[in-house]
Amino acid sequence: MSATVWRKSSYSGHEGSCVEVALGPVVGVRDTKARRSGRLTVSAAAWRGVLDRLR
Repeated sequence: MSATVWRKSSYSGHEGSCVEVALGPVVGVRDTKARRSGRLTVSAAAWRGVLDRLR
């Protein structure tokens, strides 16, 4: 995921306390405060399921 574009919510403001997401065949999720500490990766289908539950 090194060439992947990481995005954060426009609602997060400038504090940096949020989660970033990298969309693709595999979705990456990481903490903006600990970017080098790792990331969670899930399938695009699993990520859609998360978003559906949040709505």
